[in-house]
Amino acid sequence: MGRPVIAVHGGAGAWRGLDFDYKLVYDAIEESIVRGLEASRTGNCIDMIVESIAYLEDSGLFNAGVGSTLDYIGNVLMDAGLMTSYGKAAGVASVSYPRNPIRLARLILEKTPHVIISGPWADDIARRFSLEKHPGPSIRAQAMWRDLKSGKIESPWVKARIESAKTLGYDTVGAVALDSSGCLAAGASTGGVALKLPGRVGDSPIPGAGFYADSNIAVSATGIGETIILSMTSLRVANLYATLGILDNTLRIIVEEHTRRWGPGTLGLIALSFKGEISGYYNTEAMPWGYARLGEEIRILGLNV
Repeated sequence: MGRPVIAVHGGAGAWRGLDFDYKLVYDAIEESIVRGLEASRTGNCIDMIVESIAYLEDSGLFNAGVGSTLDYIGNVLMDAGLMTSYGKAAGVASVSYPRNPIRLARLILEKTPHVIISGPWADDIARRFSLEKHPGPSIRAQAMWRDLKSGKIESPWVKARIESAKTLGYDTVGAVALDSSGCLAAGASTGGVALKLPGRVGDSPIPGAGFYADSNIAVSATGIGETIILSMTSLRVANLYATLGILDNTLRIIVEEHTRRWGPGTLGLIALSFKGEISGYYNTEAMPWGYARLGEEIRILGLNV
């Protein structure tokens, strides 16, 4: 088989004007790719996904893991999931204990017969397997929460949840990978919509919505979770690719259809085919993402600020 390939994204959204150094975002995407490719030397497509996403969760720069946003009452509740072309998938929803929800999703995949486990029961599995504990809300997440609650940022969740999500910047992280044996995998991780109602679950733990993998393609989605769930976006990408066989056209068509139905600022996609083709497409201000094959130069795109 060919050389391992990986692509990762840091979330589609309104990145312009956010108060931090964008070079840090580029560097984090690059290092995430490095971690995924290093994992391919001794591991498989699952290792590639988990190590790349875990790095982004640890960075604190993205709305995932350490950098997760807070719900309406000020708690961190995270979602994550992954799937392989072997037909296995798993997700965790509304978890607060693990520093790296993607590692917990892997445990669900490998240690249980279930597809999705949520809340305190998923957290209990993280404790039982001695996963590292989440450090608690970041300073930036707490500041955003206070501004939202005080009305400094106008985004009443029930009144305008989609419009607010479009303007609050960074979002879900995700990855797609192809290992040297031909295994494809996809994954996603998120802290969810800022100021979400407690218990809200987005697309990131749901196979076919926030991520999907089969023998032809691996897909990871980012954007407004409700619209991605209602559209089952990642599965639709896979189905259309099976018909068209052209990756760039497939992603463009799906994003354009999504835009017509739900409006701009709602979706970003990365995908990787069984042939090693890579593509990314989005209808938001930006979507930092990158890719590389083992032994080749890393390319970073999508942050035009």
